[in-house]
Amino acid sequence: MRVSRIQAEENRQRVIDVASRLFREHGFDGIGLKELMKRAGLTQGAFYKQFESKADLAAQASTRALENGYRRWSDAAASNPEDPLGAVIAFYLSADHRAERMNGCPIAALGSDAARQDADVKASFEAGIRQDLAMLGSCIGGGAGEAAGGSAMAALSTMVGAVILSRAVNDADLAQRFLDTAADQVRAVAAAKGSAARRSSGGKRRRKSRQKASTRRRVGD
Repeated sequence: MRVSRIQAEENRQRVIDVASRLFREHGFDGIGLKELMKRAGLTQGAFYKQFESKADLAAQASTRALENGYRRWSDAAASNPEDPLGAVIAFYLSADHRAERMNGCPIAALGSDAARQDADVKASFEAGIRQDLAMLGSCIGGGAGEAAGGSAMAALSTMVGAVILSRAVNDADLAQRFLDTAADQVRAVAAAKGSAARRSSGGKRRRKSRQKASTRRRVGD
């Protein structure tokens, strides 16, 4: 039976969605095409009509997973406009997210795997990581220029590392301490950034005040 273009595209999107979850659960090399296509409700023979290779699917599935992850961060931040960073921390560094391997953060689930993949997969991860840095930079309060700066990078590295470590141990108490400690450290990074910004702002105001005073004295002379 001939499949319509619309149905073929729906099938392709379903395969990407399923792969984005299964890769997070099993790793890129932990599941074969036959099982993946079966889980998508399709035959393995249909795969090469939709994708050039498994690497092609890995790149597209990574993009899908990272987009979904960013959307969840955005939703969390939007849920608490007064403290968007606190909302992101509460979501990301939670026991629920730790247990959510199939639908959780793809950077934590697949970051080490991505390092061994081709350039297209790495490009997908780079784009997603840059988005997450921009989000954290905005939440921390550094604006667009801070997105690729130290505060956002420190926060992202701490959060992702904590989730990875918490998933790697059997001891539930130890796992929770990784998450709690990371939350405290990210808040400390944000507080330090805020203090530095306030000092910088105060310094600028004082310089402007001195400049105005100097101008008034010259006019008076």
